[in-house]
Amino acid sequence: MVYRPFRLIVGSLVALLAGVSLGAQARERVAYVSLVDRATGIARDTVAAGDFVIREDKVTREVLRVTPATGPLPIAVLVDTSAAAEPTIPDVRKALTAFFAALGDTGPVALIGYGERPTVLTNYTTAPDALAAGIGKVFARPGGAATVMDAIFETARGLGTREGERAAIVVLSATTPEQSNIHFTRTLSRLESSGATLHVVTLTAPGRALFDDNARQRDTLFDRGVRRTGGTRRDVVSSMAFPQALTEVAGVLAHQFRVVYARPQTLIPPDTFEVTAAAPGLTAYGGVARGQPK
Repeated sequence: MVYRPFRLIVGSLVALLAGVSLGAQARERVAYVSLVDRATGIARDTVAAGDFVIREDKVTREVLRVTPATGPLPIAVLVDTSAAAEPTIPDVRKALTAFFAALGDTGPVALIGYGERPTVLTNYTTAPDALAAGIGKVFARPGGAATVMDAIFETARGLGTREGERAAIVVLSATTPEQSNIHFTRTLSRLESSGATLHVVTLTAPGRALFDDNARQRDTLFDRGVRRTGGTRRDVVSSMAFPQALTEVAGVLAHQFRVVYARPQTLIPPDTFEVTAAAPGLTAYGGVARGQPK
């Protein structure tokens, strides 16, 4: 009987440290999510709260509301304009034309080449004429190698200063020799801190596999960046497949939904966020909204 009060105090402290607070109200959190049919690659344009399962640190959260996303979505499109990418440039231009058309009024959109060094071809805009003019500037840079890790780092830094709950970086890669001057871990950290989702379309044709350290870092960045930000990755075996793949990415971005879910109040915020589709045959993509307190 002497030790009972002490046990009660310790038990209360343990409960608080575990994030359990008697009578605490759940906090509303926001995520942006898309739902895609795996068979067709087409994103759903109508969804309901029961279509998603959201987990934080593997704990399922209650989905409260789902509405179509309506706020601005800055999208930076990074294209390979290195010398080795020259054979793919006609298909790259076709893909960009299809991508911008499929986006509709989603944006604003910037176009950036990363041959030799990151170069802005068109700054963020929703004007079709400006985007078309940017496509006309897509050329292979003689003697230039790809610098996609540098480009993602600089682009993520710029997006991090823009207001709004969501942002995206789309990479169209011809898998050419990589010569960035930055380690992938720095770029990955910058990408995550920006709150932008990473979407990658990459050429994996036979004979294009590169095994130097820069290539391994680039591929690791693509893999981890897509998974950690809730983005998409599409590997194609021919640049002629760029238009279809990039159109599917546009569908994911143009059909996002603002999902409000509940999180119990805790002393320590969760480390991981995961969204999955509730029904078979569908895939969910997305991440938490930017600018939310932890």
